[in-house]
Amino acid sequence: MMKTYVCPSCKTENILTIDIEIEQYICKSCSMLVNTGSDEIEKKIKKPTENVVLEVGQKGKIDGIEYQVVAIVVRKYGSSVFWREYYLKDKDKNDAFLSESSGHWVFLQPKEMPKKEFKFHAEFEGKKYRWYESTPNNIDSATGFFEDKIKFSLATYKEFVNGTEMVSTEQVGTERNFFWGKHIPKSEIKRQFKPSYMPNYSGIGIVQSYYVNIKQLVNVFAVVALLMSVFQLYNTVSRTNYEVFNDRIRFDSVRNKELISKSFDLNGASAPLNVKLYSNVDNSWANVELSLINEKTNEIEYTSQDIEQYHGYEDGESWSEGDKNREFNFCGVAPGKYHFAINAQKQGFEQPNGETFYSPDGTRSFTYDEFGFVDVTTLATGEKVSYNLSNLQTNDSIVYSELEKAKEFKLKNPNFSATFPDTDTLNPTFDIQAFWRPVSFWNYFIIIGIMVVLVLLNYWGKYAFDKAKWENSNYSPFDK
Repeated sequence: MMKTYVCPSCKTENILTIDIEIEQYICKSCSMLVNTGSDEIEKKIKKPTENVVLEVGQKGKIDGIEYQVVAIVVRKYGSSVFWREYYLKDKDKNDAFLSESSGHWVFLQPKEMPKKEFKFHAEFEGKKYRWYESTPNNIDSATGFFEDKIKFSLATYKEFVNGTEMVSTEQVGTERNFFWGKHIPKSEIKRQFKPSYMPNYSGIGIVQSYYVNIKQLVNVFAVVALLMSVFQLYNTVSRTNYEVFNDRIRFDSVRNKELISKSFDLNGASAPLNVKLYSNVDNSWANVELSLINEKTNEIEYTSQDIEQYHGYEDGESWSEGDKNREFNFCGVAPGKYHFAINAQKQGFEQPNGETFYSPDGTRSFTYDEFGFVDVTTLATGEKVSYNLSNLQTNDSIVYSELEKAKEFKLKNPNFSATFPDTDTLNPTFDIQAFWRPVSFWNYFIIIGIMVVLVLLNYWGKYAFDKAKWENSNYSPFDK
């Protein structure tokens, strides 16, 4: 049933679209407070404007019940703290309220006053609420329709909090009212009432919920951990780790060429391929270049690994660093047939750096460098002598003549490459071992560890959040 109230001051029609009896209304046009029984104008009331996002008559659902805004009151604490109260009515004429402060919304319903007197705690329907604050306030501005006369005298709100719920008492003079309330998300207000804009958040609301439901998070992680444990148990029982490759290779056999290894099969699901390298380095280094090649897809995974080991005696103390062993993984290798392409070098037996020519009898190599010198290496012994190219013909005609013959030989035999023999007896070889690891506990423990860390971080975050929430209270449970 629609009721129309004509303002005696400005003759504007104020339409109430819900069937309730009212004692006063504030004209939407001239903001005069009017008594409905006598049409008597009491006074002009300040019109609420700042951050007022709902309008009188606007409708929206909360918890499945449709409410209509019948009045709006802006309350003031001190000279700078304001919050907005929207008076609501449902179709059965039940009262409810939306309170908004600094972008945080609370849905309130009037309840019967408990018989127990409140001091520092309040008990309501089996829950215990902690005293948050007592707030004296008065009305700053208002508009809409009111069932009872508006009380402009000082009111005191006493608020008690339990998580995302609260209870509060409102006392004006000798009259007391009791309310139960809960946090309601800003997004829900926007979805249901569809205001044109919403005030921004500032600080943490008195009953604002933490960003994550920690109990649900723990339950979800517990289920995930259980499923992972069952899968890991099955993986451990049904699969085994095993060696797929083991070989000892001479450095001089891969000096100028790649060595293609024998093929090996990897069975099961994708898993790490663990590789172990060993070289008897002693105050020296070695380098192994390894390519893992899928024979079906020709996909290549490449790595270059250094093996270094140094030691000595300094200032009366012995020292050492590095290791003769090197271990690494090719991660996430799919099952299939594979082989390695291998190349290696070591200190004192490096690949020639520059353009290289070989004598026709294969006894010497001639390598140009970037500084205008040529290195002449006797291949049988590895002995190397450097000559200045600019005066080589004058100072050593024999070497110069051999160099010219080597150049001619390369023109006729462009693919010829001689092998540099390795005369080193301490470290002539390196070892490669490869293990297929379909059973691994690393990923299992890493994920379990991440979940534990996330839970602990959220417990810490919840503590910091609650501490910040109570900063504006004189009765905080946290030490200040």
